[in-house]
Amino acid sequence: MGNGIAHVFAQNGYSVALIDISAEALSQALHTIAINFDRMIRKGLLQESDKIRALAQVETFTDLANGVAGADLVIEAATEQEETKKRIFRSLDGLVPASCILATNTSSISITGIASVTSCPERVIGMHFMNPVPVMELVEVIRGYATSDMVCATVLALSAAIGKTPVEVQDYPGFVANRILMPMINEAISTLYEGVAGVREIDTVMKLGMSHPMGPLQLADFIGLDVCLSILRVLHDGFGNPKYAPSPLLVNMVAAGRTGIKSGEGFYTYAKGSKSPIVSSRFNLSEK
Repeated sequence: MGNGIAHVFAQNGYSVALIDISAEALSQALHTIAINFDRMIRKGLLQESDKIRALAQVETFTDLANGVAGADLVIEAATEQEETKKRIFRSLDGLVPASCILATNTSSISITGIASVTSCPERVIGMHFMNPVPVMELVEVIRGYATSDMVCATVLALSAAIGKTPVEVQDYPGFVANRILMPMINEAISTLYEGVAGVREIDTVMKLGMSHPMGPLQLADFIGLDVCLSILRVLHDGFGNPKYAPSPLLVNMVAAGRTGIKSGEGFYTYAKGSKSPIVSSRFNLSEK
């Protein structure tokens, strides 16, 4: 997600500091951004000169203080773990200029909770980009309890300036996108777990019957099963409603390290650019 966010801002002429604790990860990030630009060039969406100009806008840092010095906007895109995000925001609070807006790309975690660890919660806001960022148009702009009108208006305008369609939403678990999406994915996993149908069949029904571009099980693999589990736990904890309880199958798969595309296996196996649905009694409650 960080790669994609950096890509979009650089493409639109903004100077970008891309920060990670790993120099190797930063090198891979620049490589990924370049590949994504090449894909856009092949489709006729950009010229080679656009790629060169955009990549020149991106500078990488392994030191947080140096990376955010003088920043007007910081967008945190770390793993979907509340304590990790709060630790980053505590650090940012003492490093950035007083006028800097602090945004988080969280897909479910309370903006108000993240803002609570800073000395100026009115400048904290959510900017939930959709994946892949260079392709997807939507940005959920989430106001925390204390987010100022000026900060919200600035982020809405900035989102439009980089070619996105911003939608302002309020700060409740899962916001809008994942409050609706994750229960659907969880229900698809439960349908598999209960032996109603197989992986391919469930995804085919949703693609052909509901005109979804990607079936829910393949989408879960793409998002990351660990991320899906984290979001469902936020929903379950936040609302206290059993309808958000994650499927036991999802819990087991994450515990086993089967997290989707990034691990090479989830509901599908991924090898050499191809995918195949897994047929396994491990998925099926009726065979246990």
